[in-house]
Amino acid sequence: MNLLHKTASALTISTLALAPIFATQTLYAAPATTQQATQNLIKQLSGIQSIQAEFSQNTKLTNARHTAAQKKQPTPQHMNQTFSGVMQVARPGKFYWETLKPAKQTIVTTGKVVWIYDPDLEQAVKQSLDEQIANTPALLLSGNAQDIMNAYDVSQPDAKKTYYSLKPKDKEGAFERLLISFGRNNTPTLMILEDSMGQTTTINFRNIKLNGKIDHSVFNFSPPKGTDIIEQ
Repeated sequence: MNLLHKTASALTISTLALAPIFATQTLYAAPATTQQATQNLIKQLSGIQSIQAEFSQNTKLTNARHTAAQKKQPTPQHMNQTFSGVMQVARPGKFYWETLKPAKQTIVTTGKVVWIYDPDLEQAVKQSLDEQIANTPALLLSGNAQDIMNAYDVSQPDAKKTYYSLKPKDKEGAFERLLISFGRNNTPTLMILEDSMGQTTTINFRNIKLNGKIDHSVFNFSPPKGTDIIEQ
């Protein structure tokens, strides 16, 4: 399971390393105003034309009420596992996310259609990139910055630090809060998602190459012969 599929299908796109920082900085640092935070994030995202990176992703139950309820149910396959893979992003709207371990899965979009391909199942899900899916966190890195910001309430706990908290304006969305942190040279290094099911997904990026040349053919997906195609 991965970030985009998780949010797009309202299921599930490590420890909360950033959470203590947010709590501390909120107490002792001067936060940016909502307008300043939004403009600062738009500026950072607008400086991204392409990204190539490796990622690792982990999902945990962090809400006590949901944790207690979960004990009565079988543990979902994606919980407490670390998924790793590679991603490529090119603006506007092109996104490639490939999970390599512990199982393979590929998500590709050119901004109009999303393909979710599972080679082990020989199955590909084809989804229209409608407004709801366009607000998923994975597309935050590839979509139009201004349009995406219109979908979120943005805060910046420390006006001097490049990390942000985003809450979707659509209360019916699959997640309740997204935290994103940028490192040197405007590179996104960490994303944390908190959803309504009490799950927290942490994604770390490494070996990041910003604004390098990408062969755009990587975003053109054609299901292999014999693949079962499901249209949603």
